[in-house]
Amino acid sequence: MKIQAAVVDKQNADFDIRDDVELTDMGPDDIQVHMVASGICHSDEALRTGIATIDYPIVLGHEGSGIVEKVGPEVTQFQPGDHVVLSFYGCGNCKSCLKGMPTQCENYAANNLSGVRPDGSAHFTEDGHKVADMFDQSSFTTTTVVRERNAVKVDKDLDLRKLGPLGCGYVTGSGTVLNTLKPKPGDTIAVFGTGAVGLAAMMAGRISGCTKVIAIDIVDSRLDLAKDLGATDVINSNKVDDVVKAVQDLTGGFGVNFAVDTTGVSAVISNSIAALAQGGTSAAIAVTNQHIDLDTWNDLCVNDKSVIGVNMGDSVPQIDIPRLIEFYKLGMFDFDKTEKFYKFSDINAANADSVSGKTIKPVLVIDDSYVPGK
Repeated sequence: MKIQAAVVDKQNADFDIRDDVELTDMGPDDIQVHMVASGICHSDEALRTGIATIDYPIVLGHEGSGIVEKVGPEVTQFQPGDHVVLSFYGCGNCKSCLKGMPTQCENYAANNLSGVRPDGSAHFTEDGHKVADMFDQSSFTTTTVVRERNAVKVDKDLDLRKLGPLGCGYVTGSGTVLNTLKPKPGDTIAVFGTGAVGLAAMMAGRISGCTKVIAIDIVDSRLDLAKDLGATDVINSNKVDDVVKAVQDLTGGFGVNFAVDTTGVSAVISNSIAALAQGGTSAAIAVTNQHIDLDTWNDLCVNDKSVIGVNMGDSVPQIDIPRLIEFYKLGMFDFDKTEKFYKFSDINAANADSVSGKTIKPVLVIDDSYVPGK
C-alpha cells in the first residue's frame, strides 16, 4: 500500500514528506499500525546528519504511537483497535533476550539499525528502490508495519499523542536509573543535560528516593522545569567557575553516588566522572562521536569509580513503558510537561527546535483528526 512518509534522501538533507512511498506487506507476526503521533529524538538527528551511519534514503522516527489496523495470523497479543506505543525490536530468541535483556540482543544492530527488516527485506520502497527504515518501525509515516515485539499495548483512555516518546527517550533516561544504576533511598545523583532523556533520568532519581537530585544544564528555563519536575538542586554550568566543585558543595564535599551524562560532550562526560563520590558510577547514554581522555588509575581505580554505557535504559519496553505510565498517573513522572505538539507538515521546523533546544520534546501529530480517549 502507498503511504505518506517523511523521507531523508541524503546526509544532512531536510525531511521531505512524500505520498508515493510503498509500505511492505504484512508478515505472519506483523501488525499494521495507523500512526497518530511520533516524538522527535536526537537519535533521529544523529542518523539524519550521519553522526551514526545508515543507508539513505531513509524514513526515520522511532517514538511512534498509533492504533492497530490489522494483525498477522500468528499475532497473539494485539487485535485491531488496540492502542500501542512502538519501541525497538529484540529477537526474543538469543541468550540476551532469553535472559530478559533485549537491549543487549545479539541481533540488535541488524534488527534496528541496518535499514531493513529483521528478515532482510525492505520495509519501504519508492519507484522500486529500497528506502531504509529505523528500529523496524519508522514512525514518521501515516501507516507502518512492525513486528509484534515492537509494540506495547496502552489504555485507550490515555492521550496517544503524548505517549510515543515513552518508547525511546523517556524509557532510556528512566531505565538507566531504575534498571541499571538502581540507586537506593538516600543516595545522590547528578544528571548532566536536561533534555527529555535527562529529565526522565532525573525524575527516576526522585522516584528512587535519592535525597539529592542535581540537574545540570546551561539553559535556565530547562533548569526551572527540572525543579518543577523534582530536582532538589540545579546548576547552570555557564554561571559557576567549577561544576565539579559545585556538585561537591551540594553533597558535603563528597560528590554524588551516581551521575548520568546525556550530552555526549567530552568535557561534560569528564565532569560527570570527576563529580562522583568514592565508589560512584557514571552512566554515558548519549549518541555522540566525541571522545575523552581517561586515566584509568587516577580517574577510576584510586576511588573505585565506574563508567558504564547503557543502551535504551536496559529496558524491556513491555514492562517498563506500562510502569512509567503508572508513575505518570500517580503524578510522579510528568513527562508530558516536556512536550510540544507540531503538525506533521512542520517536521523540519520541529526538528530545528529540537536541535536548538527551543523545544525539549517535539511531538509530530500525524493524525490531526485523532480525539483522545476514543
